[in-house]
Amino acid sequence: MSVFLSYIFLGLSLAAPIGPINAAQLDRGIKNGFFHAWLIGLGSVVADIIYMCLVYLGMVHFIEIPIVKAFLWSFGFFVLTYTGIESMISAGQIGVTTRGEVESKIKTFLTGFLMALSNPLTILFWLGIYGSIIAKTASNFTMNQLATYSFAIILGLLLWDVSMAALSSSFRNLLTTKLLKIISILSGLSLIGFGLYFGIQAYLIIF
Repeated sequence: MSVFLSYIFLGLSLAAPIGPINAAQLDRGIKNGFFHAWLIGLGSVVADIIYMCLVYLGMVHFIEIPIVKAFLWSFGFFVLTYTGIESMISAGQIGVTTRGEVESKIKTFLTGFLMALSNPLTILFWLGIYGSIIAKTASNFTMNQLATYSFAIILGLLLWDVSMAALSSSFRNLLTTKLLKIISILSGLSLIGFGLYFGIQAYLIIF
């Protein structure tokens, strides 16, 4: 049981560092409430599961091809920059629109999914963390244990998703409209900053 809990904690640790997903969750929670913030995180978790499967199937070598890496960095640049600009533009709507009217649920989910899927840092996370778990499987774990520990990691990711959604949506009720707009603008700038970093990495690979 203690090993299972340690893998849940690993999932929480993977999700916790401040990054594009957390910034987007904060932004959506403030503007649209708990459910939209949760959907951003859920989209991210689905992308994480896809990468876990790719690492498990040994397809990580394909991701290491320079042109594929350049595409991922470029796609990440586009998704993050677009989302950041959209966040800053829609900051002015806080306090005017009602909860849930700003963005469709499907679009919110896809935003989280694409942000995580196009993030090469996510790939490196799973390559390093999950890859090492699989390497350890041969000597220490059975396939059933691997499935159990993989589920524990996903559970940790989902727990962080719910926590971030609850935290960001509570800000919506506790803070003034002016402060919410400032936080939303800062979230947008953060996403654009991550996007520019991705763009620079794509440029370095291509040129």
